Amino acid sequence: MADETAQIETAPAAEQIDNEAGALVATNTEVAPPTGKKVVKKIIRKKRRPARVQVDPDTISSEPPPQTGTIYNIYYNKWAGGDKDQLVQTKSKGRCNVAKDSGYTEADGTSGSYFCLMFARGLCSRGPSCSKLHRIPGVFDIVPPNVDCFGRDKFAGYRDDMGGVGSFMRQNRTIYIGRIHVTDDIEEVVARHFAEWGQIERTRVLNSRGVAFVTYTNEANAEFAKEAMAHQSLDHDEILNVRWATADPNPMAQAREARRIEEQAAEAVRRALPAEFIAEIEGKDPEARKRRKIESSYGLEGYEAPDEVHFARGAQAVNPHGREELELEYQEPLAIEDGPVPEADEQMLEAPVPAPRESGGILSGNTIAALNKAKISIAAKPKAASSGPLVAYDSDSDDE
Repeated sequence: MADETAQIETAPAAEQIDNEAGALVATNTEVAPPTGKKVVKKIIRKKRRPARVQVDPDTISSEPPPQTGTIYNIYYNKWAGGDKDQLVQTKSKGRCNVAKDSGYTEADGTSGSYFCLMFARGLCSRGPSCSKLHRIPGVFDIVPPNVDCFGRDKFAGYRDDMGGVGSFMRQNRTIYIGRIHVTDDIEEVVARHFAEWGQIERTRVLNSRGVAFVTYTNEANAEFAKEAMAHQSLDHDEILNVRWATADPNPMAQAREARRIEEQAAEAVRRALPAEFIAEIEGKDPEARKRRKIESSYGLEGYEAPDEVHFARGAQAVNPHGREELELEYQEPLAIEDGPVPEADEQMLEAPVPAPRESGGILSGNTIAALNKAKISIAAKPKAASSGPLVAYDSDSDDE
């Protein structure tokens, strides 16, 4: 026993660790005996919160807007012919609180439902019984281009004051905010209030003029934010003027928008094509890159054809794979299914098809066989009778 104890004490530390690990593994593989107790897993499902009623239905009154002009325009839903709109701005009666007001409604069980306009304005009185969605738009909410996220029809052009629903001729993700109270932290205030309605891509603030431009990543979020922040106030008692922004004439902004559209198209192509094909085109697969370099050289040392030449498809393509199924010299007529076959066609079908002839000339065997089948008769044109004073004047001599 003393010798065994000495051997254990003098054993290397690594062997002791290995023995301990082996022992641990052995104990982990042992199956515990059944205890006789039945294990029940309880799944707790959190109930979805219903949409909150934003205003009391009894307090809603259908009073017409105050008369500020001489003519009421039913198209723009306002008075015209009087004072300017900017002099008669009134603060909105409600404001949407996404954290408290959002919830499920009857529209959640119907696909293709639109968002509630009164919910965005903070004035919906129906709550969970509303037929529209009570939440902000997400990335997977697809809206047709001819309507906005509230289901209102768009028009071909914008209004003169850049208000209203908008136009379907251009995807506008930028809104204009005017009459902002100028402070030192105006950029932080604008970003904090407008980030509530969706992910913001870019914010530009003109401190001296009290104007801001907010660009969202999704057009539906811009439409929602425009209605939610109209006639609202930020940290002060100002009344905001929220409109659609006009197209930015800055060349850098136009290039950025064009690049964004190209990236969206490229992402759509990536999702539609196989992953290995995308990796080969983008050069991420090293083996495909080596194979592409060899195939696109076309026997010329040091040459590599560009993508538009190597991946071209058509009869004139340089790549042989691009000319597959396109080098047909003639095409047989298509047969009509379950249709009567003429007698001439029956004779042609019963007649043996001659084998293509071997030819070492310019024309192939199939071309010569097709020419032999064709029966071309050229009618000789009758020689017109000559008339005039020099009818009999002719000579076979080359000197004349």
